[in-house]
Amino acid sequence: MNRHLQHRVLWGDLSPFAYLLGGALLVMASDRLAHAVAAFVALVWVYCLSSLAAFGGSRIFPARGRSVLFAFLASFVASLYLLLLMILFPLGALQMFFIVAFVPMLCAGSGVYRRIEGKGLTQTLFVSLSEAVAAGALIVILSLIREPLGFRSLSLLGGPQGIMLVYPFGADSPLFLRMLSSSFGALLLLGYLLGMYRYIRAKHSPEEDR
Repeated sequence: MNRHLQHRVLWGDLSPFAYLLGGALLVMASDRLAHAVAAFVALVWVYCLSSLAAFGGSRIFPARGRSVLFAFLASFVASLYLLLLMILFPLGALQMFFIVAFVPMLCAGSGVYRRIEGKGLTQTLFVSLSEAVAAGALIVILSLIREPLGFRSLSLLGGPQGIMLVYPFGADSPLFLRMLSSSFGALLLLGYLLGMYRYIRAKHSPEEDR
């Protein structure tokens, strides 16, 4: 294994750590719709603003160490988003602290900086926005399944406790449905969705799996 491939396997696009960061964010943020919506906005905020900052400073940034610099940019932008949350929803921001903390790590580990390198402003915004929306939409979809089945409600940030119920249901869910609100249930649900995706992809384009 040469050094370049070893570097990619350990820290690059092939690294399992990038997938672990995305899985942790997905499990933590999809337990409630309120957390999922805030995570969706955080993804768009961090991906787009950090990509714009990288585009604007591409001429003055050093040739070596740009990935580390981009990680610092993403962390700084995420801290601004968390500060904005603390002003608008103080208790909700406390609940979102660890979720928002995973967003810049996912942004830096996804390799989006290398994909926007050398592109124009419009293409930079399109690439960063599309990746953020795709990740955020998956989190929101999972939350729309987990919260109604597990907590029998739908929620948004706000209220005296940080979360307000906008559509509470009456009766409690059975135990096996409430398991979906746990981390185990989120991973189980994600496994079913990935299996369905692979089945549909293999059915429509079977040559890709050969």
